[in-house]
Amino acid sequence: MTPAHPGEYGFSVEIKVTDKDLDIMNHVNNVVYVKWVQKIAETHWNFVAPEEIKKKFLWVVLRHEIDYITPALKDETLTATTWVEETTGPRSDRYVHITNSKTGKPIAKAKTVWCMLDAATLRPKRVDEHVIALFKK
Repeated sequence: MTPAHPGEYGFSVEIKVTDKDLDIMNHVNNVVYVKWVQKIAETHWNFVAPEEIKKKFLWVVLRHEIDYITPALKDETLTATTWVEETTGPRSDRYVHITNSKTGKPIAKAKTVWCMLDAATLRPKRVDEHVIALFKK
């Protein structure tokens, strides 16, 4: 996985690591990263898409690829930044970089392939220029 830098189109949220995020080694469980990757994608979509667009389209995950770089620990604050890089037909490649907010040290990087669906038919729908433009705000 070699994502480009998010540049001016990155969307970021902060995450506070809590007890419920930890595994038996007292660092963030791998499954929690998957949840965070999905949550930031959902939050980004809800932030950029107007209600009429959100009613017309849904997104489903086709693939997750995550590189775990450094363990995150309880009470750390992390910054998750996401952006959409390439879109082909109904598929979009979304990247997420998670860093330690205090040190800037990389924690994890993810690439997720999403498929846009028509909300009425639940069939794949080509991502048009209007939707692509939403991610470039």
